[in-house]
Amino acid sequence: MSKLFKRLLCILSLLLAATPAVFAEGIGHEAVSQSLPVWSIIPFVGMLLSIAVIPLIHAHWWEHNMFRVAVGWSLLFLIPFAAMYGYGEATYRLLESILLDYIPFLVLLFGLFVVAGGIAIKGTLSGTPKVNALLLFIGAFLASWVGTTGAAMLMIRPVLKANDWRQNKVHIIIFFIFLVANVGGCLTPLGDPPLFMGFQRGVPFTWTFHLFPVLALNAVLLFVLFFFLDHHFYKKELAAGRTPETVEEKREPRRIEGIHNIVFIFLIILGVIANGVLPKEFAFFAHNAGIPVFDEVVFPYATLVEIVLILLAAFLSLKTTPHWTRAWNDFSYGPIAEVAKLFIGIFITMIPALMLLKTHGAQLGLTTPWQLFWATGTLSSFLDNTPTYLVFLQTAGALGEHPGIETAVGIVPQLVLEAISAGAVFMGAITYIGNAPNFMVKSIAEENGVKMPSFFGYMAWSCAILLPIFIITTLIFFI
Repeated sequence: MSKLFKRLLCILSLLLAATPAVFAEGIGHEAVSQSLPVWSIIPFVGMLLSIAVIPLIHAHWWEHNMFRVAVGWSLLFLIPFAAMYGYGEATYRLLESILLDYIPFLVLLFGLFVVAGGIAIKGTLSGTPKVNALLLFIGAFLASWVGTTGAAMLMIRPVLKANDWRQNKVHIIIFFIFLVANVGGCLTPLGDPPLFMGFQRGVPFTWTFHLFPVLALNAVLLFVLFFFLDHHFYKKELAAGRTPETVEEKREPRRIEGIHNIVFIFLIILGVIANGVLPKEFAFFAHNAGIPVFDEVVFPYATLVEIVLILLAAFLSLKTTPHWTRAWNDFSYGPIAEVAKLFIGIFITMIPALMLLKTHGAQLGLTTPWQLFWATGTLSSFLDNTPTYLVFLQTAGALGEHPGIETAVGIVPQLVLEAISAGAVFMGAITYIGNAPNFMVKSIAEENGVKMPSFFGYMAWSCAILLPIFIITTLIFFI
């Protein structure tokens, strides 16, 4: 932790302590949400623009100062918020975001990053269009069973190694984000956090199989586009005299090192499942039982179990995997450190956006499947898709329509639930920050020499490719 961060933290504490508790007494958290002004999201917008613009203007400066920028925008939200609502309310919102959202998010990413980094696929993996399509297909299939983050961390390095010899490979990583880090994760609650939250609120575990037709359409269209695009660039590589055989390491026999790390991936999955199942099955974990922290903030015992299991898996992976296996993967902690620095700013500054969405989401007049598909998806592209999913799930449950799926928030019509689920999972691919593994994949690719598009550059790709597909999806399934 840098000295600057410690100083800023001290300054923040002093400023918060000195601010008048204007609404600290006699006002509940719900009333604070209802009185929150729209302009409070300005720091969040500033954070997003910083991620999008500063690397284009001064990439070297951004690389060394992104954490300072994240802390700066966080302070620009927290200090006025504390001045308006008091130290107690600001502390409550900050702890709620950091302890209950950011830390579990980062621990899960860290665990999967470390464990997957201990699995090395070696041998004759030549980056031809057929091989690349097969690798993306395996990743997309795994995404629904080990999570989009797990599948992405497991498959990104083999994809990069297979295409070491190619000069034009940005499109491969972009489609990897589309298929493996997002679309592929819709078939089970293990695939993406929003679906798991739906499972916790009464959506049957196997209900997500209803999304298979939607997945099939999107996957087929994306794979067809990818194959033609990759074939085009493949021919350009061959015409320039570059072939897979020119890379000596591709002549080695195929083998997998560190395969025992699969056990640790399942240990991580067990931790995630335990977080959802323990409160239902054991009274000790029920009713948000946990460690009291501040006001109504309680760190759940079930979340603590999840974190312990994930960190145990990471520790065992580091202890049991030879260092040369990670060296083969060009493993370093740079990508996870970059994600940690940026997302702490995102999680803090998006607090007011989520508060406003939760308070006013039901007032948006969204009732039809196509409206909820695009509303959930659009917001999931820039906000955390899990709370966005939950807000619109609750909105749909309040419609009072029958028949439908019985959930803890009411009966949700089948097609409406499909629209909300698909929007939350699929449209996370529209931006780098739309889903947790997107930015991680970008960082790993850049660390391996792939010059990835900027924030807006990536959106140009995603909007050009995904929006037409999502329009087709809307017309076929949600109208």
